[in-house]
Amino acid sequence: MNWTELLKSEIEYTFGVTDGLLDLVDDNHLDWKPSTGSNWMTTGQLLMHLAGGCGTAFRGFITGEWGPPEGGETSEVPPEEMLPPAESLPTVASVAEARKLLAKDRQLALDMLAKCNEAKFAEIATAPWDPTEKILGYHLLQMVGHLNQHKGQLFYYLKLQGKPVSTANLWGM
Repeated sequence: MNWTELLKSEIEYTFGVTDGLLDLVDDNHLDWKPSTGSNWMTTGQLLMHLAGGCGTAFRGFITGEWGPPEGGETSEVPPEEMLPPAESLPTVASVAEARKLLAKDRQLALDMLAKCNEAKFAEIATAPWDPTEKILGYHLLQMVGHLNQHKGQLFYYLKLQGKPVSTANLWGM
């Protein structure tokens, strides 16, 4: 298996399972967040984060364009603002919006992946939030892992909301 096959397989799988979890989210629970602790995203903020954290990063790593996608704000996000407090994060207005944005982000990731050849995956790259040099393929795999991590967060949000989720929902079985 090469980087292209590995990444495409992980993209398809992770986005598919994430989309399946969206079936269990109710529009009237978008403001819900855990009641204990601090700095939690609401469900709507988590859906927005899920729907824009992978393909956009693929574009940044592959093309060097780290700004928002076409139609978004034009200013670059300074590194110190890469991890703002949860209450300042944007939210979706509906599950339908989240699903549409997730599909768009998935397609962006696949489009960016199609721009790479296997040699490019071995090139050194850095992220705006971390100057550690790693090969491009590894950075991209970490971005799918980022989506996977927040997919797990959504799973637990649903569980805490009393939804009938099980391991099968988490793994797309």
